Amino acid sequence: MFRPPESRRAVRWAGAATAAGTLVAFGAVAPAAPAHAANPIVTHVYTADPAPLVVGNTMYVYAGRDEAPTGTDTFVMREWRVLSSTDAATWTDHGARAGVGTFDWAGADAWASEVEPRNGRYYWYTSVNGRGPGWMDIGVAVGDSPLGPFTDAKGGPLISDSTPNSSGLNIDPTVFTDDDGQAYIYWGGYWGVRAAKLKPNMIELDGPVVTPQGLTNFWEAPWMFKRNGLYYLMYAANDTGGCVTDSAYACQRYATATSPLGPWTHRGVVLDRVSSTTNHAGVVQFNGQWYVVYHTADAPGGGNFRRSVAVDLLHFNADGTIRKVVPTTTGPPPNPGGGGPPAGTNLAPSATATTSYVSPWESVAALHNGGVPANSADRSNLAYGNWPQQGTQWVEYTWPSARQVNRVATYWFDDGQGIDLPASCQVQYWTGSAYLPVPGQSSCPVAGDTYTVTTFGTVSTTRLRLAVTARPGLSTGLLEWLAYQP
Repeated sequence: MFRPPESRRAVRWAGAATAAGTLVAFGAVAPAAPAHAANPIVTHVYTADPAPLVVGNTMYVYAGRDEAPTGTDTFVMREWRVLSSTDAATWTDHGARAGVGTFDWAGADAWASEVEPRNGRYYWYTSVNGRGPGWMDIGVAVGDSPLGPFTDAKGGPLISDSTPNSSGLNIDPTVFTDDDGQAYIYWGGYWGVRAAKLKPNMIELDGPVVTPQGLTNFWEAPWMFKRNGLYYLMYAANDTGGCVTDSAYACQRYATATSPLGPWTHRGVVLDRVSSTTNHAGVVQFNGQWYVVYHTADAPGGGNFRRSVAVDLLHFNADGTIRKVVPTTTGPPPNPGGGGPPAGTNLAPSATATTSYVSPWESVAALHNGGVPANSADRSNLAYGNWPQQGTQWVEYTWPSARQVNRVATYWFDDGQGIDLPASCQVQYWTGSAYLPVPGQSSCPVAGDTYTVTTFGTVSTTRLRLAVTARPGLSTGLLEWLAYQP
């Protein structure tokens, strides 16, 4: 039975006393056969504290391995494993790619970690028990691919008890790189959330450690991401004020901010308590869809110290708030990327959307709200339509300063009730005095149930317009419109 938080520390953190095992040949383990769609996503080993990362057409999940024997009431964790999928439903276990033995200075405990890419290399930030004074430290390993091999990047802790203003427990690092290239690290346990900038070399702090404000009831396990210009920080809480009824368990709360270091505004609970006492999650966008990756005790023989990674869909409301996650046993449907948005830097989230006309029951915000249409009749993430207008109507993106653009991707709306696929379309740009067709425009496809791509010569403009001509007697609409920089 788990105790209230003050006395529960001896249970949740008892893994700090486990002995380090001898780990060899990281990266030499042959991948296991792919596991098909279901939650947990792998069951041949126990995995915990997942951290997702998307590289190209692959989602990777970095997770610790729970090795506690049945009936053991403490964490036994000595290695980190890598799981991967190209459709978010079928997963391959690539085995242990790092562990306590990766760090000569470490004594035990391969706890929560995360991998962040930079300059073609992959930096693996880990919670590990260092030798000497202090309890838990944060180390950094580095590799030249998402699968490594990984080696110690620093030769000592990045963060330890000797770091000024460090957390009461230096665990659960999450690293986020903003659009300007500045990287930030967030970490902490025992209600002690901390944050700092990282230098470009990714293995040194750049300035003081700060204590983020506004993270209501923070306990541990921060996760940072950005969507449509808004910063999100998700974290584990164990309060009984709308989170859990038993403080031995945890939920996932989240907050938002307009700058990476806050101040933060608490928004609510995104994931209720799961079957394990700990609740550790990460969020990632893959093939146009958002996912939450977390752990439970649901695998056969599982428990609080024998946890397993699960994956489910994550959805946003039109105002940017997150809908509460509904955990499933089936996992998400396969998403191989066919018909999904093309890869590249989408400039639409930073623009203001306007239109010549929008139906009163629809919204121009649908154009760049990050929805993932299932088909052209899908209204689940808002829709833009201009019924009962006919002829040519337009939608437009405006940026506060000039942007370079050379292609757009469009997902057409077709409700079968007067809004139909258009007859034609044309991309136009603002020269400063007039709208002109973009140079060298390819065909402007009007197919349904998929993203269609229009390419053209690079233009530098503050306004990009899509003029859409309806079929006779009908109106037109869109579910998403993406604009890409070269």
